[in-house]
Amino acid sequence: MAYHGHSLEEDLQTMLNTTAGRRQSLRWLLAGAATLPILGCGGSSDTEGSTSTSADTGTTTTGTTSTGITTSTGTTGTTTTSGSCSVIPEETGGPYPADGTNSNGSGVVNVLTQSGVVRSDIRGSFGTMSGTAAGVPLTIRLHIVNANNSCAAAGNFAVYLWHCDREGNYSLYSGGVTNQNYLRGVQQADANGDITFTTVFPGCYAGRMPHVHFEVYATLAKAAIASNRIKTSQFAFPTDICNQVYATSGYSASVRNLSQISFATDNIFSDGYALQLATVTGNATDGYVATLTVAVVA
Repeated sequence: MAYHGHSLEEDLQTMLNTTAGRRQSLRWLLAGAATLPILGCGGSSDTEGSTSTSADTGTTTTGTTSTGITTSTGTTGTTTTSGSCSVIPEETGGPYPADGTNSNGSGVVNVLTQSGVVRSDIRGSFGTMSGTAAGVPLTIRLHIVNANNSCAAAGNFAVYLWHCDREGNYSLYSGGVTNQNYLRGVQQADANGDITFTTVFPGCYAGRMPHVHFEVYATLAKAAIASNRIKTSQFAFPTDICNQVYATSGYSASVRNLSQISFATDNIFSDGYALQLATVTGNATDGYVATLTVAVVA
């Protein structure tokens, strides 16, 4: 397995430096300490608890807002239903967002304000950085809908998306790739609410099911400031597809890591992942296409 260069102290400090607040940081520490780099994979410090406030008590509540949207809050996520669509659960952005909300040890990291971040192909680094992430080709197609508008297409909304590389490393944070900013990008949805990213299939690091992070913004202009985000969430891939990908060259560490985790034991998806499981087609030779409808309230 590749050495990722994190120390436990460094990863804990990364979590505590986020703007999620002390309560969220404590949830990360309590929920994920067992899956930090001591398990041998640097990306595993992405021990992500939910932003749901009910996680402090472990209770589940259900209510109806003044807009007629039903909200169900569990221990690790919030799901909202409006009409014919359910709002994707709110999740933590984890310790490697690079959206200006935390530091990588050398200072605040923010790609949202950098020239070149608005792009559909996120495999290569941009700006002053160079280098391209290797791996099985993956096309991500997100369909954004607005639950406050009868689940109609959220045209012109924007998404900032990021994920680890095939070795489980996050650019700008993980040892060996701090001089890379690949696998990060912003795209504006078209009039139909559709967004496409070209990337590589992420690896599986210790303690987490393979996943992709994203933030949703009402406009492309607002995507330059993280505090403008209206949704932060993650999506996952079917396990059988992951097994197909990880049988290919370059993903050897992912085979072992995936065998030691499941949706039931993942600290993000264990409370349910139906709204966060992408539909995936394709093959390991030609690449895969992952499709997901993302309902937000805006």
